[in-house]
Amino acid sequence: MKVGAIFPITEIGTDPVAIRDYAQAIEAMGYDHLVVFDHVLGADPGKHELWGPYTHEFQFHEPFVLMGYLAGLTQRLELATGIVIAPQRQTALLAKQAAEVDILTGGNRLRLGLGIGWNQVEYQCLGQDFTTRGKRIEEQIALLKALWADDLVTFEGRWDTVIDAGINPLPVNKSIPVWMGGWADAMVRRIARMGDGWFAFFRPDDDGKRTMDQFWGYVEDAGRRREDIGVEAWITVNNAQVLAGWNQKPEDKLERSPDEWCAEIETWKDLGATHLACWTMYADYTPDQHIEAARRFKEAVDGMS
Repeated sequence: MKVGAIFPITEIGTDPVAIRDYAQAIEAMGYDHLVVFDHVLGADPGKHELWGPYTHEFQFHEPFVLMGYLAGLTQRLELATGIVIAPQRQTALLAKQAAEVDILTGGNRLRLGLGIGWNQVEYQCLGQDFTTRGKRIEEQIALLKALWADDLVTFEGRWDTVIDAGINPLPVNKSIPVWMGGWADAMVRRIARMGDGWFAFFRPDDDGKRTMDQFWGYVEDAGRRREDIGVEAWITVNNAQVLAGWNQKPEDKLERSPDEWCAEIETWKDLGATHLACWTMYADYTPDQHIEAARRFKEAVDGMS
């Protein structure tokens, strides 16, 4: 399995030196990849009905600017977005930004994770339609792949029209792997049909196992092979659920034991996971403490082999 770390985006702060030190420490420990989140805007839960984990009080760095910075600070670390909310962005600009990160990292170091998001306020503020986001992302993926592959593209869709135009420069290999995240049934079916991989935002309990069985069934129904689709599991160092956000409880901050991490990893292996990532957030760590938690996790994983 590929072993990565979740960039502690809501807790790392704004010091560029701390960001540099964290990324370089993760690479030096032998991690394979670093996962970056995306939110452009946060909203006040006292004035908006929010069902997702983040509010205006959570700090988010813009993922493509951040990865451009990290591209110059790392040598081999894969950079992954987990996820960029595609339907609230212009598709051609998204293609251009992803291609630029791919180029700056020398190719084969960007994994573009896409999703549809949950924050209707964010969509409204960015001038996009929240209700069509599922259908739109499918069209976007088709256009993204065309823009990465060809110098000139003609594409006439419901939301995007490109006539004899293209981005320049193209990605190094004229393609970028597109993974997706989400857990709604429609999204799980979509990933099975057209995704290169899935960021699975849940623990492998009984419900999680049923979800994975269902996913592999959808993959088979789509006429695809399991080995052609990656699955990334996120293992929390502490007791928090991945999507706890501002609903976290004090007990969520307590660190789990290495034996618990390793047992969860073994379960994910049995379920077909190809990647895993270490989640250190929601414990009020400083940047240095995030590094040390990641070090403990990596040592535990290395001890399994």
